[in-house]
Amino acid sequence: MTIKDLAAKTGYAVGTVSRALNNHPNVSEKARRIILKAAKESGFELNVNAKQLKQTHSNTVLVVIKGIGNELFSVMMESIQKLIAQTPYQLVVDYMDEDQNEVLRAVQLCREKKPLGILFLGGNNDNFLRDFDKIDIPCVVVTNDASMLPFSNLSSVTTDDQEAAYCAIETLISLGHRNIAVIGGDRNASDTSRLRYNGCLRAFARHDIPFDPQRDYRSVRYSYQDGYRATQALLENGSRFTALFACADVMAIGAIRALWENGLRVPEDVSVMGVDGLPLCGYLVPQLATISQSVQLLAKRSVKILLSAIEEGAPACHETVPFGVLRRESIRSISEKENEDHA
Repeated sequence: MTIKDLAAKTGYAVGTVSRALNNHPNVSEKARRIILKAAKESGFELNVNAKQLKQTHSNTVLVVIKGIGNELFSVMMESIQKLIAQTPYQLVVDYMDEDQNEVLRAVQLCREKKPLGILFLGGNNDNFLRDFDKIDIPCVVVTNDASMLPFSNLSSVTTDDQEAAYCAIETLISLGHRNIAVIGGDRNASDTSRLRYNGCLRAFARHDIPFDPQRDYRSVRYSYQDGYRATQALLENGSRFTALFACADVMAIGAIRALWENGLRVPEDVSVMGVDGLPLCGYLVPQLATISQSVQLLAKRSVKILLSAIEEGAPACHETVPFGVLRRESIRSISEKENEDHA
């Protein structure tokens, strides 16, 4: 029997059952009495590893966020905070620059905070390969696929980033675009950036569309400011495009501003598409077309997997969350002549 089974039997939430079993003060005496009685009648015993963890660790769950300006992670944190608030655990959040090593930062925080488990929002698999063996508590990396990494205490929940970018470029091509510029992240520092870039290349290759990364690609940080600067650089470098794909909504929003300042209208002159599905994008004028990730589902599954590992010793698992294509006002179909004019 697990804590979840005991919760179903008593009618109390998993968090309440966990607090009662671990003698946490934040539970009513009535609930504690009912839960302990049911546990005794069922022969329930707390997971030994979980007991040992609670003796040598604090009562915290650590979240390491890679990318200070990443709006997707900000939205995701709202869901994570609500989910952890329903448990007996305390949340510790640490923000870091997207160029830093998130695993070494977590190693340091483990010494200082002694968390029960860690959620990594964003990451680089090379960093995990080099340094994750220094961490022995349950961890989940969110928005990165860690299924190929050899660690029994590391789970992952992600969107298929390569397929997401592929679908974005396919959407623009289906509207007649052949001259497409791309703004992405640092492919050496971010697995997400690398996969999305590869997804773009796969779509271009499928349609025999030439793509010159020196002219039509810019690698920048995930922020409004860098999306703006990257678009300015593309225009100044002579890139002629009818569509622009940004590997994050925040980049796309910055790009739209840069296009407007250069006398280019969206979507009349340039179609713009992003990735993430930030709520803000539905309120822009024009509404931003985007690949929408299910932020709530990413958060929910990640927290559930981590808590199952902490409380029940559940093994590592790896999940892929589906995405959707939102065709909105910032993209339009064009004629073959319009493409030729931009060649």
